[in-house]
Amino acid sequence: MLNTKMKQRFFGYLNTPFISSSESIYGLNPFHLQNQKSYSFYQNSFTAKRLGKLAEQFVCYQLQQDEGIQLLGSNIQINKGKQTIGEMDALLLKENQPIHLEIIYKFYLYDTLNDYSDPLAYWVGPNRKDALLYKLHKLKSKQFPLLHNKLTHRYLEKHNLNLEEIVQQICFKAQLFLPYNFSEIDIKPLNKDCIAGFYISFNKFSILKEYRFYVPNKLDWLTLPHNAVEWLSLEEVKTNIEKQINKNRSPLVWLKVNATEFKKCFITFW
Repeated sequence: MLNTKMKQRFFGYLNTPFISSSESIYGLNPFHLQNQKSYSFYQNSFTAKRLGKLAEQFVCYQLQQDEGIQLLGSNIQINKGKQTIGEMDALLLKENQPIHLEIIYKFYLYDTLNDYSDPLAYWVGPNRKDALLYKLHKLKSKQFPLLHNKLTHRYLEKHNLNLEEIVQQICFKAQLFLPYNFSEIDIKPLNKDCIAGFYISFNKFSILKEYRFYVPNKLDWLTLPHNAVEWLSLEEVKTNIEKQINKNRSPLVWLKVNATEFKKCFITFW
């Protein structure tokens, strides 16, 4: 059976809302998975070592559990000779409708350092190397057009699929974080249920001294905070966090309010 940590990651993933509630975002149509009442796991179900790839495995596992869906392939590499020109996350049939599905799981922080004309441009990755608008543009301009590449046609023919009948959708889940003490930000057109916590700069970090802290590893960013970890004081955890800050990395931490109440917070280097 699956180990406890991986189950916690899976159910944390399940609990994460879709980035848009029902409408398309940036002209990209959403694909919403229905959670099952129960899941049966096997030890080797999930082997990915990177968070994004693990989320893809979780989605494909869910697709396989849905009786109305036939998963035709996942991580489909499109090659030109020995060169990989791109990859499609999943190809499936949902009630006989062929779908090219791209899978995304992201953590975004609402940027207050700059002003933007597009409300979607405010959302950046914790290390400022990623951004929501960049990801949406990449999906639209690079990942979706791959379906229409001539090299992809061989794969479609293998499954007797007509290119003109395939629809393209995104399964996009996200955890969003607002600046510390900024709770009145209107995040439309994004789903407000995606708000998972707050962020604060390392140089203001000490105002959180009343909390106990836990620094999860990257895969456990998916996990819902719980009490069964080793909680540390601010002074005990500060050195570990500072090492990451000095490398321009913004770690996610869990904050313990009491035995049953917890918060998620990014400590940023910026």
